[in-house]
Amino acid sequence: MSVFFHIIRITWQEMLEYRLNFVLWRVRFVLQRLVVYFLWWALFSTQTTFFDYTQSAILTYVLLVSIVATFVTGTKAYGVGELITQGGLSNILIRPLNFFSVYIARDTADKLLNLLFGIVEIALLIMLLRPNVFFQANGAILIATMAAIAIGIAIYFCYAMMHGLLAFWLPDVWAPRFLSFVIMEFFTGALFPLDILPKPLFTLAQLLPFQYFMYFPVKVYLGQMAWPQIITGFAGGVAWIIVFLCGMILMWKRGLRVYTSEGR
Repeated sequence: MSVFFHIIRITWQEMLEYRLNFVLWRVRFVLQRLVVYFLWWALFSTQTTFFDYTQSAILTYVLLVSIVATFVTGTKAYGVGELITQGGLSNILIRPLNFFSVYIARDTADKLLNLLFGIVEIALLIMLLRPNVFFQANGAILIATMAAIAIGIAIYFCYAMMHGLLAFWLPDVWAPRFLSFVIMEFFTGALFPLDILPKPLFTLAQLLPFQYFMYFPVKVYLGQMAWPQIITGFAGGVAWIIVFLCGMILMWKRGLRVYTSEGR
């Protein structure tokens, strides 16, 4: 456990070493949220509902997605690709460390730091903008929301790790990562609730794992899902965890067979 916290501390030091980069990343995050927020705010200035969403529900959705995104999608797993191609993986393999435990610790550090800044930023936005947001008071729904976020975190970790592990076979994993970002951004529900999409696209979105990153947890929080839907969603999320976990472990084992690190 001491090693786990030591890795978290080192990761924080790495993230804060280049403070300007970190600050600019947070500024980009805030500006992106503001653009989406004011887009929806302008839309509701001319009507009271949109696709069965009230202004309060949609603004709550936009702001809560911001917090969920920093926690779910904050990860160091994408850096595994560079670690492999540059031979840095050897530094972990020669030590009595579990590779995945190291990256779970690094992910934890990344998520905690981003969550801290994300909550402060959203709190300031709420104080300045004073939006008509919805606060969930049902304890059971709040617990279900946290469980949904945990499912999203587990799926995203395996998903990001698999992208990094492609470096065992590819000299550069940037292209497949970029393509996956484009597809994922649309189907996570980061910009709008997925259920406003045309029915064929919404059906497709429900078959993909990306909805668990943002859309599903926020919809649970808003109380817009019945308990049978929530339980079905949990079952689907657990199934995706098993699929991605098995794929990640398989890629790791086969990748080690072809891994080379000249000069290290």
